[in-house]
Amino acid sequence: MIGVDPSRLDDQQLMKELETIHRTRHDTLLYGSNDALRAHNDRMARLEGEWLRRNPRRPVAAGRTREGARERGCGESVTPGG
Repeated sequence: MIGVDPSRLDDQQLMKELETIHRTRHDTLLYGSNDALRAHNDRMARLEGEWLRRNPRRPVAAGRTREGARERGCGESVTPGG
C-alpha cells in the first residue's frame, strides 16, 4: 500500500490527502504510467472509502442524484452546494 493507512489519519489529514489526490487526478490519468494510474486509483478508493465510512449521513445535493439530473435536463450544470 502507498501512503499511510487512511484509517490512521485524523479528519484534517484525511481531507488534506483527498484534496491532494483529487487535484492530481487529471495529470495522472493523462500522463502517468499504467502503474502510477493503478496506484492512484487504489489510493483514491481507499481515501474516499474511509471518508464515506466516517460520514455515512453526508448531505447529498438533489441535483447530484439521478432524479435531480432528469429534472435538470440536458445541458444544465450543477453548481457546488446547489
